[in-house]
Amino acid sequence: MTEVAAEDPLDVEGPAAPPRANGELVFSAPWQSRMFGTTMQLHRAERFEWDTFRDGLISEIAAHEASLTDLTQYDYWGCWQRALEELLDRLEIVSAGELDSTTEVLAGRPAGHDHDHSHDDHDHHDHDDQSRRS
Repeated sequence: MTEVAAEDPLDVEGPAAPPRANGELVFSAPWQSRMFGTTMQLHRAERFEWDTFRDGLISEIAAHEASLTDLTQYDYWGCWQRALEELLDRLEIVSAGELDSTTEVLAGRPAGHDHDHSHDDHDHHDHDDQSRRS
């Protein structure tokens, strides 16, 4: 789970409120938490006003909801991504073209490309470290 500092401007309720379970933010994939963290860091670095991002997010959510015929396909983090990309492009922080080319490069990398060590030096390795929790 990603911790949110008390000074973070996230909505708890309303159209821009991120998904939560037991008060904690919910991410179904690693890219979502990374994008969330990147967004919060850019805001903390004063690269954009939170209300500007929030307004874009609400617009993305409204457009997304209006286009849905099946509510099970609702994609909050997809809306967040589109709102962030549009804002970064509009503020000329990162252009849409730069985002697209970087995405292509990252998508072309093999699975596990960023793993920081070899498995040659040990027989069993548990990334979740379950063995130490029992």
